[in-house]
Amino acid sequence: MNNIETGLESLNRRKFLKNTAATVAIAGLGSSVLANTANASELDPDWLPSSHHSHNRKFWNKVQKQFVLDKRTTYMNVGTTGSMPKHVLAGFTDNNKAIAKYPWDMDERFGSWPYVSEMIAEVAPGFGAQPHEIVLSRNTTDGICSIINGLHFEEGDVILTTHHEHIAATTPMNVAKQRFGVKIVEVQLPVYTGIEDVTADDYVDAFRTALNENPNVRLITFSHITYKTGTKLPAKRICELAKQYAVPTLIDGAHSVGMLDLDFHDMDCDFYAGSGHKWQCGPGATGILYVRDNATRLNEYWSDRVNPLWVINASLSHADYLCEQMQYIGNDNYPAKQALVDSCKMWDDIGRARIEKRVLKLGALCKSLLAEALPDAYIFSPNVDDLASALTTFNPFELEDSELLTEFRDRLRNQYGYIIRTTDFKLYKDDTANTYALRISTHLFHDEKDVRGLVNSIKKLYRRMA
Repeated sequence: MNNIETGLESLNRRKFLKNTAATVAIAGLGSSVLANTANASELDPDWLPSSHHSHNRKFWNKVQKQFVLDKRTTYMNVGTTGSMPKHVLAGFTDNNKAIAKYPWDMDERFGSWPYVSEMIAEVAPGFGAQPHEIVLSRNTTDGICSIINGLHFEEGDVILTTHHEHIAATTPMNVAKQRFGVKIVEVQLPVYTGIEDVTADDYVDAFRTALNENPNVRLITFSHITYKTGTKLPAKRICELAKQYAVPTLIDGAHSVGMLDLDFHDMDCDFYAGSGHKWQCGPGATGILYVRDNATRLNEYWSDRVNPLWVINASLSHADYLCEQMQYIGNDNYPAKQALVDSCKMWDDIGRARIEKRVLKLGALCKSLLAEALPDAYIFSPNVDDLASALTTFNPFELEDSELLTEFRDRLRNQYGYIIRTTDFKLYKDDTANTYALRISTHLFHDEKDVRGLVNSIKKLYRRMA
């Protein structure tokens, strides 16, 4: 039996109330009270590959069958929200029913310590982290706000960021600007449009130039994968650069958790915030926050501040570990957190490196087929290994015509059954007008047929509308 089979059988046996006997004894209730809550959450036996020699296409076909997505459409907007696998959804439903049925003893049954600690212990290895470095947060915004709003900024401090960040980061940075007099400096990212040559060196050099031009940089924050263009930044190299300047790094990983095979220790960032509901396909209001080694390096970099990071959203300030303090926020949504863990374990059992290879291959196919089908279109997502992601952003029309792109998006769904989204950004940070684009997400529940069908439909619709 191979590792995937063993892992998935193990996942079959896992239940939300895995310590049922102990928790029931604590509550003083009979052992049969929640006996049926986990039955529906077990994986379909057909999910298991018949052998480790299973054909690749056959294996991924089984993966696709684990999702309940509407077969009348092809959903390719995972960058906005994913879809819970069948067993995760069933377990989430069962556990919510259990809490609705027995609300009076949830503290005894699901006390956040040590039970959430056990959840974290299952998740952390899949991200190359120690359990005491992980917080199961509400989403990327929650994680980023907890860090930026908790940092002990002072007037004159500089936050180095980019001109392609999400409001999850720009909002707390703006709060820090207004509250403390922090200066926000945006790095002009190189933006690929389909004709230029861009390399990872270009992105690292942009940050290096900004560091040299701006004294007193106290934090670098950037998106691992920009939601605007789908470009994957060389995060590890930017973190290495930041260490040379003794500057901590906070990374927005909204689109990398569940897409990429992440190793936070190898990346050596200081903070990393990601979503649970996008590419990781967990429920809404779940996320992953990584805090490197109890933020000890921050104490070194910010040695002139008595307390560099305040825990601003917690109910357990006396805990030993910073992440433990940040994890405890009163009565929590345990079914949602368990569903996130179940999804993470499914990813681990498949193999995160295997998933990354799969989805990036689909993304590369999408980009190459689009370039062939629409040779004059702008394609903003570079199709090179160091910078490519499973997001593909393009525009076959005028860059500032948002209404036409919205019509294209809607007709693509209504007439052809493919669901993608529109987005907008500034090509250059000093632009007065936005550039508009269409964004495609390719994930593990897609296949080559989906990608080819999408591009063929885009080509047909473009000919009708051009």
